[in-house]
Amino acid sequence: MSEWNDRIGETVNALESRLRDVATDLFEHPEIKFEEVRASKRLAAELERGGFDVELGVAGMETAIRAVHPASSEGPTVAILGEYDALPEIGHACGHNLIAAGGLGAALAVGAIKSELPGTLLFLGTPAEEGGGGKVLMIEAGLFENVDAAIMFHPEAHTMIGRGSLAITEVKIEFAGKPSHASECPEKGINALDAVIQTFNGINALRQHIKDGARIHGIISHGGVKPNIVPEYAAAEFYVRAPENDYRDELLEKLRNCAQGAALASGATLTFETCGHAYQAMKPNRVLGERFVQHLGQSGISPNPPDDDSMGSTDMGDVTQTVPGIHAYVQISEDDVACHSHEFAEAAGSEYGAVAMLAAAKALAMTAVDVLAEPGFAERVWEEFRGT
Repeated sequence: MSEWNDRIGETVNALESRLRDVATDLFEHPEIKFEEVRASKRLAAELERGGFDVELGVAGMETAIRAVHPASSEGPTVAILGEYDALPEIGHACGHNLIAAGGLGAALAVGAIKSELPGTLLFLGTPAEEGGGGKVLMIEAGLFENVDAAIMFHPEAHTMIGRGSLAITEVKIEFAGKPSHASECPEKGINALDAVIQTFNGINALRQHIKDGARIHGIISHGGVKPNIVPEYAAAEFYVRAPENDYRDELLEKLRNCAQGAALASGATLTFETCGHAYQAMKPNRVLGERFVQHLGQSGISPNPPDDDSMGSTDMGDVTQTVPGIHAYVQISEDDVACHSHEFAEAAGSEYGAVAMLAAAKALAMTAVDVLAEPGFAERVWEEFRGT
């Protein structure tokens, strides 16, 4: 195994300029969910250059990638994942340009020695993590069937391996009222905006009675057209999150009750719709995670989790509920910067970020080799997943 790991390191070092160029290209040309045309074509071309058989446009998504190394034989299947969508207005403020380049580097490095290894090596390019649920669509299309390990890394302000995620459901709430002159005869109107505001007030009263770590947060997406017209229509959008899938669903019903109460109090008519993305909580695989930590340590990087255990949400949660997987966080900045901020976007395009990406690529590749070739390792991964 050590010989293979040495060759992995040498291959990633040899690929450094290409991987940096990919990360920079994606950083300078950010594309939002489902529109990652340039990024997906660049990754597909790099994988084809590396000898992979590449399908672009799988699972009904123009920008989704399934690439398999042709040296496939009996044994475990490892999927190395790459994300590449950006955020509206603030670009790669979640560092997906580094995820793509790191995953690509890991796949190419393992591919360089795959003829000596059993099993199957996949690279799955997963669009639209930021609210589109590309991985969920790929699960539904069967692209994770027979996968024994799905592995990826994510840039962060700290290095954390076993960190989970929050289950999430997106909700749209609409109220229909009755317009009237807001000064001359307001009593003849039904104020839909009042219903939205009462929904927020109900949620705020609920906050002291929900478990730590859970989240209900939203915005008013429509609040009326003019101050002198009683709002006939108003709407809000919410994210409901919790560490457990079941508790997320319980909070969803509490939100519905708050909205129904607001409708009853105001006289407005409620439309309550779950929409957009709904992700499950993450189930990190400790066996995979511990091995990733060992390999990452060869690059001088060790876990340094923050004092709090706050989490976001990701469609990788659905993957880890389906097959064994890890979503390892690797620090990309000396400063403790918040994800989805301008400062984090700067880190995603920085030298510090590029060095972290290369280290993550090596650790992912070495972990993939362990799953493919180390006797009994894939079985231990599945035992952890099943809780046996």
